[in-house]
Amino acid sequence: MAVTQKGQEVKALTGDQAVAYALLEIDPDVIPAYPITPQTIIMEKFSEFWADGLVNTELVHVESEHSAMSAAVGASSTGARVFTASSSQGIALMFEILFIASGNRLPIVMAVANRALSSPINIHGELTDQLITRDAGWISFLGEDAQEAYDHTILGFKIAEDSRILLPFMYGIEGFIVTHALEPVYLLERKQIHDFIGEHRNPGDQWVFQPGNSGASGMLALPDFYMELKYQQELAMREAKKVIPKILEEFGELTGRYYKEVEATHMEDAEYALITAGASSGTARTIVNHLRQNGEKVGHIKLRSLRPFPTEQLSSLMKDLKGAMIFDRSVTFGSPNSILATEISSALAKTRTLPRVLSSAIVGLGGRDITENDIFGLYEQLKKDVADDESRTHWWGVRI
Repeated sequence: MAVTQKGQEVKALTGDQAVAYALLEIDPDVIPAYPITPQTIIMEKFSEFWADGLVNTELVHVESEHSAMSAAVGASSTGARVFTASSSQGIALMFEILFIASGNRLPIVMAVANRALSSPINIHGELTDQLITRDAGWISFLGEDAQEAYDHTILGFKIAEDSRILLPFMYGIEGFIVTHALEPVYLLERKQIHDFIGEHRNPGDQWVFQPGNSGASGMLALPDFYMELKYQQELAMREAKKVIPKILEEFGELTGRYYKEVEATHMEDAEYALITAGASSGTARTIVNHLRQNGEKVGHIKLRSLRPFPTEQLSSLMKDLKGAMIFDRSVTFGSPNSILATEISSALAKTRTLPRVLSSAIVGLGGRDITENDIFGLYEQLKKDVADDESRTHWWGVRI
């Protein structure tokens, strides 16, 4: 066993196993479980802990992802601390219930083993399954590696259950690239985790289904009240923008791992930027470090928070750029731009900080590798786009 400067145990774990180990120490009240590749190992590993009597969780085996999220909604409505996990077609099947979870202000936490959507069937990494939920009212994080998979599990409960927020939380771990890759993961003790997130979910003065309580949830709302209820969800998301940085700082003080909604490398004097989310961030950061050593004025921006979207932080980082290239491991059809590029360009237009050229690249669909050569090539393409004074969307590496 090795330890960090904070005295944490380190284990070699896959991303899926890292989530299960976090759940072991969190010991949620209820986990509705349904297997789907590449998420299955999360529930398989946690079921071992459950079978060995190491947790007190009610592990509910359901018949579909729609049922998994429905069971999560029911359990969370009683004040229980609830977790589930899914992927790809599973996210699509539970889609209608995602809106019920957020509309009822239920702090469910869900890991998304990011995977391409059918058809054709593909079980490998892609972010489209999570990005298409961006309007469902969930707080949404994108992770880079197994350590972040572990940490986001813990952070998810702390963020979602905060009485100022009370919104469900999902976080991504890319299929096979993170879910099945073995990496060192630093682990916290159960007491540290429970001191951080609280021993039990505390609904405060929020009504929940419990003996002796009366009330109703998820009732009919006609035109005279529906907009006000939706606006309350928007206010909660705005409040999350204020609360999340404080929670990330508190987590940093506990672990030595200081996360931000947007993380920047070499952006102080950058003229160009490469923007990534998820597992490609580590490779891009390495290439940017190499380019810097060769005198290139390029920086790297990593997007962690999809919802709430970090408009102000991105604008501050990008206000003086000549050009930026957005790496988008997702796809939407018939749109003026790719998914992340649409989000980012909208944020920058709102704050009037658009660089002269904002290009994007659709990359890595269906688990295709995003290599060092791809990143070098897209940086050169960005400089060409700037020289041509034209923002472009590139399907990078596609054979036509």
